[in-house]
Amino acid sequence: MGKVLFDNGSHKCIVFDDIMRESELKGGDIQSNQFLIIHGDAGGYEEGLLFDPGGSKLIQPLHQRLKSHVSTNRIKKIVLSHQDPDTGAGAAQWMMFTNTTTKIYVSDLWVRFIPHFSRSDFAQEVFVPVPDKGMRIDHNGAEIILLPAHFLHSPGNFQLYDTASKILFSGDLGTSIMSGENTFGPVVDFEAQVKYMEGFHKRYLASEKACRLWAQMVRKLDIEAIVPQHGERYFEGKKTVNKFIDWIENLKCGVDLFSNESYAVPGKSTAS
Repeated sequence: MGKVLFDNGSHKCIVFDDIMRESELKGGDIQSNQFLIIHGDAGGYEEGLLFDPGGSKLIQPLHQRLKSHVSTNRIKKIVLSHQDPDTGAGAAQWMMFTNTTTKIYVSDLWVRFIPHFSRSDFAQEVFVPVPDKGMRIDHNGAEIILLPAHFLHSPGNFQLYDTASKILFSGDLGTSIMSGENTFGPVVDFEAQVKYMEGFHKRYLASEKACRLWAQMVRKLDIEAIVPQHGERYFEGKKTVNKFIDWIENLKCGVDLFSNESYAVPGKSTAS
């Protein structure tokens, strides 16, 4: 029904990590985590924010889980880290459940692409284009920062920093291929965790330069946890958070690892 990452009475962060897990274990769709941030103002009125709610097939099961935490008509913001279907192919359909004033935040680079996931008559004004430099948004009195994380891995990519919980929801950054432990929780041994992360990061991230610029940016924030969109492990506590930032900062990946052979014309065809 969702695992609580943070709760101080007026502010909650909840992760739903198990909806796609069964399909992933069967070799189907990739596992993904969905996130809900709830904040209540001084009058006790709560509002919800969904970060990377996932594809169309997640709508019904996630909707059922959300109802035990907040009424879906109080979800006023949906934030997409980037354009991939596993982050928000179902975003437009969520508008059937949520409040008529709900807005979908997505990179200015992708704001004309996301409507392809919806009907042709879907109102364009529900989308809020996020500029490349990111932005700060008010979530019912709590400040949310959308941080630029371009080319990690999408060209138009954002992460969500929640100033109340000091959690950085990092999208694909920090993703681990499932280790088979099948339980969501913090990384205990960072060095042992690297083997579950490096294959994805070396192939899907663009370059060491992008990693280095990101690391320099996030070191300016007070981060208590980094929670990625995929995998069953997240980075909790400043020591582990800093280990992850240090690892990313010096990671050779993407074009750093390509060579002439990477762009060679394929040889003669063989029988399939």
